[in-house]
Amino acid sequence: MKKLMILLLSCQVASAVRYSLTFYLILSSGDPNIPRYMAMGDLERVRMIYYDTNIDRAEPRHDWVRKLIQGDPELWDEIVMNAVNYYQFFKTETDSFKRSNQTGGVHIIQQILDCEWDDETFEVDGYNQYGYDGEDFLAFDLKTETWIAANPQAKIIKQEWDKNQRLLFWKYFLTNTCLRWMKGFWIYAWGSLYRTDRPSVSLLQKTPSSPVSCHATGFYPDRAMMFWTKDGEELDEDVDRGEILPNHDGTFQMRADLKVSSIPSKDWRRYDCVFQLSGVKEDIITKLDKICELNLIDKHIILHTVMSKSKIFTPLLKQTFLKLRISD
Repeated sequence: MKKLMILLLSCQVASAVRYSLTFYLILSSGDPNIPRYMAMGDLERVRMIYYDTNIDRAEPRHDWVRKLIQGDPELWDEIVMNAVNYYQFFKTETDSFKRSNQTGGVHIIQQILDCEWDDETFEVDGYNQYGYDGEDFLAFDLKTETWIAANPQAKIIKQEWDKNQRLLFWKYFLTNTCLRWMKGFWIYAWGSLYRTDRPSVSLLQKTPSSPVSCHATGFYPDRAMMFWTKDGEELDEDVDRGEILPNHDGTFQMRADLKVSSIPSKDWRRYDCVFQLSGVKEDIITKLDKICELNLIDKHIILHTVMSKSKIFTPLLKQTFLKLRISD
């Protein structure tokens, strides 16, 4: 357990000083219901801007972005102009991606641009990756300043791109333009993105023989861990850990299920669900206690609820237990 805590804290220290700005660009063809072009930007994996050719406008997706629009309209206009104008450049640049034997139907070209900056070492890193119809296609390696082809078709394009100025263009974007934008965003985003929100943690059970699910929701940031312990020792067997999922309000949720069918009733008190959040020293510990009062709500048994926020935890009780993924 002590080793686990040390590992978690070391991960928190390392990740706390490395910042990222990521752009997702998508071209589509063959389906009129899908926008021909979409552009999205994330700061620290939190959506900040969205644009597509159907709505034909850039939308801020976070409160701090609206403050940016008021405080630094020139930076916002620069981002919007680049997102909109990149459409034609993107189409021209990737036109050769289409396979010679490409038939009708829906086709998707994707591009991910990411720059990262370490404010202690001042190291700058990043990548530019292309995908075609859901498969890796081409990628720019910033450290080696080379194009990496994922298949034979991409190798042909790699040879063409190695002869032009694309390498210099993308190197400058990732190490200068992207980094300048990121630093400008942080002036307005710091207070919103580098906060800590403690979650509501509940123990849920569908039926008396079902696993008990320890579910945490409403926490921020997404650097968190959840696990079950017996007498203070972390369990690996009979535990199913779910991934961290986004909520519609920008916070996150996760779960860890414990199989209890073989645990004697007298031993339930020996088991705890532990939730750890980056930036918060105190763990949230929820004890598996079969003696606690059972409440039947929407055919689900709520064993025990730990409220770490001063609001009623009604949203979770209204949703079905098997549908814990919250979508926008």
